[in-house]
Amino acid sequence: MTFRDETATGKSLRSFDVPDVPDSITVRDLVRLRVREEVARHNAAPSTHYTGLVRPEDADPDGSGYRLRSVRRLEWEAQADVACRAFERNGFFVLVADRQVESLDDVVDLTAASDVAFVKLVPLVGG
Repeated sequence: MTFRDETATGKSLRSFDVPDVPDSITVRDLVRLRVREEVARHNAAPSTHYTGLVRPEDADPDGSGYRLRSVRRLEWEAQADVACRAFERNGFFVLVADRQVESLDDVVDLTAASDVAFVKLVPLVGG
C-alpha cells in the first residue's frame, strides 16, 4: 500500500510504501498504522527534522515538515492520538480509491485501492 500526502489541489507532496496492510481496516487504524510507520522511519535515524502527518509536541513548521528543537525519538502512540484528533477537527482528510472517508470508525476495503491519499488542510490567515 502506498500512502501519499497531497495538497488540496491534488499536487503530490510525498509518498511511501507500507507493507502488509490488511484488506479491510478502520480509518482510525489506517491513520495509526501510517503514523506508526513514519515515526519508526524517523526513529531509525533521529534528526531535528520530522516529515510526518502531524506536528510533534515542541516542534515548529519547517517547509516540508517540522523542526524539532533537539534530536530525539518520537512516541508513535502520542503522534497517532494527535493525528486522530486532527482528523476529527478536519485538519486533514483521507481519500481511499478517490473517495473521501467521513469517520475514523468507517471501515475501508483496500483490495481495490493501491494508495491512500492524506490531504492536509492549511488554515487561512485571519479566518
